[in-house]
Amino acid sequence: QLQASGGGLVQPGGSLRLSCAASGFSFDAYAVGWFRQAPGKGREGVSCISSSGGRTFYARSVKGRFTVSREDAKDTVYLQMNSLKPEDTAVYYCARYLGSHPIAGLWAAPVQYDFWGRGTLVTVSS
Repeated sequence: QLQASGGGLVQPGGSLRLSCAASGFSFDAYAVGWFRQAPGKGREGVSCISSSGGRTFYARSVKGRFTVSREDAKDTVYLQMNSLKPEDTAVYYCARYLGSHPIAGLWAAPVQYDFWGRGTLVTVSS
């Protein structure tokens, strides 16, 4: 299972850190991705981190503002979000990738993930 948390209301330019806690599987054997879905829009890949943490991927819209990391001792992946914009408002989900090493160009496809956690709502507004 995966459970995302840490969402909330933040002003533009602010920061939030999301957490994704895993249980029930060998967490350190899998890459983990973050997705978001804004009202009326499709699910968008935001970021992904390999099982080792050595490779990370970001959507162009968040690159330079968001940072993904993992702490295997706690079976947790984090998404640090800085310089938040109103267009970052969405429900954020974490998901388990179908393997340990995401493939560039495929990491953002939802079909590459088999387990999804409940989302956490991020609202960026003044």
